[in-house]
Amino acid sequence: MEKALEQIVSNCKKIVLFGPESTGKSTLAEALAEYYNTAFVPEYMRLYLQHKWNQERATCTKEDLIPIAQGQMKLENEKVQLAQKVLFCDTNLLQTKVYSEIYYDGYCPSEIEIYAKKNTYDLYFLCAIDVPWVADDLRDKPNERSFMFETFQSELKLQDLPFVVLKGNHNARFELAKAHIDQLLKLKN
Repeated sequence: MEKALEQIVSNCKKIVLFGPESTGKSTLAEALAEYYNTAFVPEYMRLYLQHKWNQERATCTKEDLIPIAQGQMKLENEKVQLAQKVLFCDTNLLQTKVYSEIYYDGYCPSEIEIYAKKNTYDLYFLCAIDVPWVADDLRDKPNERSFMFETFQSELKLQDLPFVVLKGNHNARFELAKAHIDQLLKLKN
């Protein structure tokens, strides 16, 4: 099972869109991938849980966490092989770990915790909560956005990971992200 949570080896730079729900991560990941003519990894948790909601009107349970993590890494490992220099990940196992600990009183499956720390990424874009919260079938914390943001930021600091906070409208976030990505790609050459 551990193999299912491992990253495959790649020279590609990997950038994660990170943070609370409804902060523009998916939109930005897709826009950046289009701009850089590369691949992006969608958020598997959203796909998985939307299907579960549509089929059963049920929400996430602890038993869903490992299949979600495996699905996320399967997508990432497929997409990194298609990427051109840079891969944009609309979430990763560290995000799954943080959500798990928030929703399940500190609980996270040990396999997820291990690979959330073991898998590596070159940069995290922590998306701020200064955009309107948009309701959907899966989002449920409109009144806890500050707490959620602080929790995600604390995890990045705790793990000593490189990150940039993205604030403002989509264009402002896109331009700031682009400046950091261009610098990161220059460093690679």
